Amino acid sequence: MATLTLDAVSKIYGPRLSHPVRAVDTVSLALRDGELVGLLGSSGCGKTSTLRMIAGFESVSEGTIRIGDRIINTLRPAERNVAMAFEGYALYPPLTVRDNIAFSLLRDRIPKAEVQQRVAHVAALLEIGDILDRYPQAISGGQQQRVSLARALVRRAQLSLLDEPMSQLEPQLRAVLRARIKDYLIEHRMTTVFVTHDQTEALALADRIAVMEGGRLQQFASPTDLKRRPANFFVASFIGEPPMNLFPAKMVRENGGLAVEVLGEDGTPGFRLPWPHAGRDLAEGRTVHLGIRAHEIRLGAPRPGETALDGVVVANQWLGDQSHIALAVAGVRLTIVTDRALAAPVDTRLALALPETALHLFDGDSGLAIAHGGRPAVAAAA
Repeated sequence: MATLTLDAVSKIYGPRLSHPVRAVDTVSLALRDGELVGLLGSSGCGKTSTLRMIAGFESVSEGTIRIGDRIINTLRPAERNVAMAFEGYALYPPLTVRDNIAFSLLRDRIPKAEVQQRVAHVAALLEIGDILDRYPQAISGGQQQRVSLARALVRRAQLSLLDEPMSQLEPQLRAVLRARIKDYLIEHRMTTVFVTHDQTEALALADRIAVMEGGRLQQFASPTDLKRRPANFFVASFIGEPPMNLFPAKMVRENGGLAVEVLGEDGTPGFRLPWPHAGRDLAEGRTVHLGIRAHEIRLGAPRPGETALDGVVVANQWLGDQSHIALAVAGVRLTIVTDRALAAPVDTRLALALPETALHLFDGDSGLAIAHGGRPAVAAAA
């Protein structure tokens, strides 16, 4: 059983200086046995510092880290039973690739026949079987990264930590290896935490993703929940390609009910959408942000329960498997995504349909989610 728990963990650099840096701020996470969790965020968000605290290469300023019932943040790295693939590879130059991968197994006195079998298996998985007898200085950066990853995967540690494990690989190989690595981790029930700034990698590999920004955990949820129920404005703006359309707006009275009035960049009124869900702490004049997922906007006439809009094409990009189309809607720029090439040159007017499921509201001050698809967003903040 290998669960991992971070309880209000913080990392403060220069705590005695006049301006200490709180790189990680009271992060709490609970990983289930065998779970694959991604730490996702932009550079400087605290994800690598969090990983290094789990590994023991950074001290914990506040809070505790446990594997199972055992507190590990007071233990040396070698005492934690943790395997780690470093972003900087950290290979042993005097050893061959084969011996680099096998190093921890030989140290643990695993029988040589088993060592050979496990090294061969993981080398084939990562397509480095043909370089096992070379030395690190004689292989490329991408190959070195795969050797570092192989050295972590070949172990049967309680916890595996992967720091940007495929950042140096070309996209085609990365896509192939993602699927293989996930199958391998699931097959061996390896509780894993990996750091990445690549959303595609996080969405493809992780059971749940911890989105971080400014040292703080913004949301810890499944890939589906991050897209459909973002906890706050930041997550909504960060997750997705393209990210969610987000507009400053305010609640107004219209036809005896409430509507969301989108505001342009200069604060002038844009389009309005009816909001029939009164009584949910929404009152006339409240400032909000309206979010609309680009993939959920339909072309064509609205169906029952959908809202009609129309806009003029500003840009139309075909990306090989989908089109990203920017439209001017009542002076506001809106992006939609279609799964086909669309013959709609600039200045073409298109009819749009907005299903309620595509609409999200966020508080204008705190940024916290208010509603997703007309439903309260209580669960999203959990």
